[in-house]
Amino acid sequence: MTFINSFVVALFLYFPEDKSEYLPAFITSLIFLVGAVLTTIFIIRYSKKEALKTKKLEEEILKNNENEQHSIN
Repeated sequence: MTFINSFVVALFLYFPEDKSEYLPAFITSLIFLVGAVLTTIFIIRYSKKEALKTKKLEEEILKNNENEQHSIN
């Protein structure tokens, strides 16, 4: 069992002598990192806009309810 575990771990531990082989992995990771950051920024901005819309709608509904109660009395 120990041999199988060490063999499986050894499959994932590849350290190339030529360090230029790390470059494509670094570039790909950088692209995905930038994409994740931009997506997070977009989601935060969109969420803030939607929160403002919701707040305005809530205020409008409250004003309408107050106006209806004043007109009834």
